[in-house]
Amino acid sequence: MPEREAPIEGVDDVDAVTQAVLTASRLLVAVSARSLAAVEDGVTLPQFRMLVVLSTHGATNLVALAELLKVAPSTAMRMVDRLIAAGLADRQINPENRRETLLQLTEDGRRMVADVTARRRAEIASIVERLAPPQRAALVDALTAFSEAGGEPPVPAVGDSAIHPLGWTTV
Repeated sequence: MPEREAPIEGVDDVDAVTQAVLTASRLLVAVSARSLAAVEDGVTLPQFRMLVVLSTHGATNLVALAELLKVAPSTAMRMVDRLIAAGLADRQINPENRRETLLQLTEDGRRMVADVTARRRAEIASIVERLAPPQRAALVDALTAFSEAGGEPPVPAVGDSAIHPLGWTTV
């Protein structure tokens, strides 16, 4: 394993941490892309993010979904249309307000989220296994603090039936 360089004299620790997080995020994006590419359904990472948000929040109207994703409703609508065409999401009339349409995952959409999540979890576990136990403990502490500072809820443990398979909630 390459040796890490000591922080540069006079550089604020925030810069060193930011650089380390950016580097780690590249790895996590690569893991995400590989786990998604393995399903072969031609779903983009932003579309998959929408599937995860629908998985996390359940049936959601378009405006709320766009807000959760921090995109324009027209962008969300185009993404939804593609996911519906792929059989991964569908529209249903809200039984409590018949003027409102709710978007939700289909069984195929739920299966895709579960499959990609399992692949991602396995690849991340493989990387974590290469760390020494004290590094793992330090990483848990650091990432937990980082996630809490960013307002991200924890991902459930393996076998937990709760939603939030990959996070991606928004603050």
